Amino acid sequence: MKVIKKIIFGILAVTYFLFVIINTILMLNINKYGSTQFDDKTFVVIRSEISSDKYLKGDLVITKKPKLSEIEIGDEIFVYKIKRDGSPVIDLGIIGDLHPDNDAISFENGASYQMDLVLGKTEKIYNNIGHYYGLVQSQWGFLFVILIPSFLLFIYELYAIIVEIKYGKPEANKK
Repeated sequence: MKVIKKIIFGILAVTYFLFVIINTILMLNINKYGSTQFDDKTFVVIRSEISSDKYLKGDLVITKKPKLSEIEIGDEIFVYKIKRDGSPVIDLGIIGDLHPDNDAISFENGASYQMDLVLGKTEKIYNNIGHYYGLVQSQWGFLFVILIPSFLLFIYELYAIIVEIKYGKPEANKK
């Protein structure tokens, strides 16, 4: 029974630490606007209702940034919009005009954005994954989902080592 318990605990520990490593990699790739980005792909969490019916609150959208020459009028594009206080928010719009001279785009509503503020076109949508992804990527989520359990596992292992050093292995005491 102890062997099965150790195997189950080992599988859970390895799974948890793989989760921690993957989450750490995702967090290390957060760009200056607060989104996880790998090369031309960006992870977008839909945090509120938006004007498109394709996306629901809580969706995780993977976008791919196109070159200006690949964008066509009528395409739906995600962009970073900088608020007056300097904080970025993600906006979605339909391309109304292209400005190759200025390396910029304009939405149908008239808002213009430089290409460095363009996240890209939707590549994949994962329904309801954004809730969990946003939770784990938040400061409090990272604390309660990753740091505290890791600390408790560390304390448990330290306790197990101290007990083994002080009392020896249980099999050795039986002989």
